[in-house]
Amino acid sequence: MNLKMGSLFWLMGLCFWVFVFGYSFSTVNADTAGGANVEGTVFIDGKAHIGKIDNDFVCATLDWWPPEKCDYGTCSWGHASLLNLDLNNKILLNAIKAFTPLKLRLGGTLQDKVIYDTEDHRLPCTHFVKNTSQLFGFTQGCLPLYRWDELNTFFKISGAVIIFGLNALSGRSIRPDGSAVGAWDSSNAESLIRYTVKKGYDISAWELGNELSGNGVGTRVAANQYAADSISLRNLVQDIYSGVEPKPQIIAPGGFFDQNWFKEFLDKTTKSLDVITHHIYNLGPGVDTHLIEKILDPSYLDGEANTFSRLQRTINSSASSATSWVGEAGGAYNSGRNLVTNAFVFSFWYLDQLGMASAYDTKTYCRQTLIGGNYGLLNTNTFVPNPDYYSALLWHRLMGRNVLSTSFSGPKKIRAYAHCAKQSQGITLLLINLDNSTTVVAKVAFNGTSTLQHKHKLHRLHRLHKYRHRHRIHRTKVIRFSEGSKTSEMEREEYHLTAKDGNLHSQTMLLNGNILTVNASGDIPPLEPLNVNSSSPITIAPFSIVFAHMPSVVLPACR
Repeated sequence: MNLKMGSLFWLMGLCFWVFVFGYSFSTVNADTAGGANVEGTVFIDGKAHIGKIDNDFVCATLDWWPPEKCDYGTCSWGHASLLNLDLNNKILLNAIKAFTPLKLRLGGTLQDKVIYDTEDHRLPCTHFVKNTSQLFGFTQGCLPLYRWDELNTFFKISGAVIIFGLNALSGRSIRPDGSAVGAWDSSNAESLIRYTVKKGYDISAWELGNELSGNGVGTRVAANQYAADSISLRNLVQDIYSGVEPKPQIIAPGGFFDQNWFKEFLDKTTKSLDVITHHIYNLGPGVDTHLIEKILDPSYLDGEANTFSRLQRTINSSASSATSWVGEAGGAYNSGRNLVTNAFVFSFWYLDQLGMASAYDTKTYCRQTLIGGNYGLLNTNTFVPNPDYYSALLWHRLMGRNVLSTSFSGPKKIRAYAHCAKQSQGITLLLINLDNSTTVVAKVAFNGTSTLQHKHKLHRLHRLHKYRHRHRIHRTKVIRFSEGSKTSEMEREEYHLTAKDGNLHSQTMLLNGNILTVNASGDIPPLEPLNVNSSSPITIAPFSIVFAHMPSVVLPACR
């Protein structure tokens, strides 16, 4: 009898382990199975925030490039320069006003060849002229004061927050080895700043130079000299803005991160620098035919975390009180790539960058560009928003200042970020699915214990706006809801972003299955969410992005 019972138990045990291994194998391989549905869990540590972004974290750039700027045989800039942009375009105005406010960084490669047509400038105010023998491929250009007036009038109407990049090569000579030597000649910049204050124009920050740090792009300035010049700019601003509060911030160097150069620069500008800026073009040249492969590769995306981490350590180990910004990021340099950096697929890279930068306490992130090149938030010719514009706007409206430690357990191609909600209670979760066939159904756990678990039946999604699932709820330790919550407050708001016709190259984005586009008056469309029962899991369809605002979640980090 004992032998028979033992054999029975042994057989039952064998069946159990066969089931376990069979289930594990099917779960592991669900990632690659066509149309697979896989579960996952988002873990959020809500005890304390790990970073704090500016309220106007989202920033975009306006550049100086003239129509003659061409890359790889393509001229993609049109009339998007600060000197020729149509400031009367209604879509442009509405696109900026929708952010209330949008930070705009005015600058780029040619800023270090711009002369300001102020009282101290005695020569004719001429345009940039293409000349391949010249630094950056163009002659010097000039900013007429009437254009500076037009720009500032437009900025005031739009409510934009302005950061202006000053010419940092003025007064220097360039040696055969590519180094720019000599002190910065601040006289022309001083004239522009004095004129700006006299006219009552509101400039939030003055940035010195563009991509002259470290090895530089085209030329470079040594860290000790750059530090001395930044101190000169600080003293100049303090003098000109005497009696004015708050004074504009001092920003530099607007270049690629070089740890030794940045460390020396920070150590010598401990009291003169407010923000240290770095640029990101981690996808390589716009001509690269493998851009989409890189964008959809989680390990490649993770690579940029090393830059953020090293910069954060460099700042924390210095005596400087400066904070860090990404001053310019277009992903792929030399104007990006048409139908990639201005298409739906680029929102995977862009939103992942916003989430990653925030987690490393980056205060502001400036996208290259608002308009111009092949990476504009707006179409260079029509001004119609590209997909990334709506991604940026949703981030701006939903992701609050406090950044939460977030991780994901499940398919490797899910990217997860969470912040305290903006201008409301609760949190906002950002989930990005880089897989082309796997639908992920995610539950959310807080501090490793407080979670809402679900048993549910999955059904195949045929239409993008159908995200409801039948489920039975089993509560363990339930998410805390705010006191006095009504039934309606037990819902969350979801924003599902997908490409039109599932085409990653599409320049049309769908929100909950509906096309996003401006109307005949150039108005930005409303961004309406789906209201979902807060007890249901979050579904992330293949090649999609989901923002989930969860107002009923109360975490210590968000109080």
